[in-house]
Amino acid sequence: MADLLPHIELSTRPDPDATVIWLHGLGADGHDFEPIVPELHLPDDLGIRFIFPHAPQIPVTINAGYVMPAWYDIYEMTINRKVDTQGLRTSAAAIDAFIDRELERGIDSRRIILAGFSQGGAVAYECALRHPKPLGGLMALSTYFATADDIQRSETNARLPTFVGHGTFDPIVPEALGRNAAQELNRLGYPVEYKTYSMEHSVHPEEIRDISGWLQKLLKG
Repeated sequence: MADLLPHIELSTRPDPDATVIWLHGLGADGHDFEPIVPELHLPDDLGIRFIFPHAPQIPVTINAGYVMPAWYDIYEMTINRKVDTQGLRTSAAAIDAFIDRELERGIDSRRIILAGFSQGGAVAYECALRHPKPLGGLMALSTYFATADDIQRSETNARLPTFVGHGTFDPIVPEALGRNAAQELNRLGYPVEYKTYSMEHSVHPEEIRDISGWLQKLLKG
């Protein structure tokens, strides 16, 4: 198995039978979403292992080549920007390694959920929708479907439940990009729950409640 990226693990009980792999945004790290776990107020009988990987440190073009945590390079800040597809797919392969490790730990692939915020969400789209094993769900927060035009989608996950959340005042990733992604997934037949929140490029308390309900619906059903 490939070496795993540095990461944080947090379980809601000692014997989890489900896993959420949650990817942070540009310039952050795995600690970014760690505090949200207790805010989800998940029931005691729902055992989830949360994994928060740290993105590699790479030079980022829009930041004058400054080395920072990033899942792939960002060349320019425009809606129709060129995407560092190779870097994005390299990161998706690194997340595949976490999925493989969870399978080795005895977690059913259908109880593995991929989540990502902003840049991490773009990687989550690529990883989840092309993964050969059936996954439990995809959560895309304040993000965009960067590889929509050329992703090699897996028929195994052609009906993957997906939660898309976005801020209506997002100045970094415009809400239109989140809405476009949800509409494209709907067109392709994915069951998508699309929610907007009165926020910028962040996470809203109402969104956290919705995420908790969505996770419980998937994992307690």
